[in-house]
Amino acid sequence: MLIQTTREDHRIAWLTALAVTIHIAESALPSPLPGIKPGLANVVTVVVLIQFGFRIAMWVSLLRVMVGSLLIGTFLSPTFILSLSGAIVSLLLLGLLTKLLGRGCGPIGLSVVAALGHTWAQVWVAYGLFIQHDGLFRLLPILMTAALVFGIVNGVIAVAVIKKLETVQVTRNDTTRSSKR
Repeated sequence: MLIQTTREDHRIAWLTALAVTIHIAESALPSPLPGIKPGLANVVTVVVLIQFGFRIAMWVSLLRVMVGSLLIGTFLSPTFILSLSGAIVSLLLLGLLTKLLGRGCGPIGLSVVAALGHTWAQVWVAYGLFIQHDGLFRLLPILMTAALVFGIVNGVIAVAVIKKLETVQVTRNDTTRSSKR
């Protein structure tokens, strides 16, 4: 039996591959404090959300966490659980924001909310499952500040990527029109 794939399936696969590649590259970067990473793969999620909608962004984000964890060897580990919980809360917040505000929240706002939600979820899951010590919450201001900074940086990157994609699309449309004449 042959499985039929759609153009959307191919798009999800390509975008997930891009996000997984960034995720794996970022996992090799040293971290000044445990839990502080730039979250560059989330740029892909924000761009996909804006360009293709929530459903595809959800697939790309969740597949990135699953496949990335399998490839770097953290599947079903505490790292995986924290990453998945952060991704789920980020997606819920992104879905809520796009539902409530529509296009009223741009890439920077979406990125900041996703980063803050991701960090908040990870701290609470870490507390609930792994480190039941109130001292964990002393890290929260540092972690949330890092999330805010990286959320802004990733949002700025997402803006640049979206502008580039729009330029490429306009150029492609102009080329198509002129070749049909």
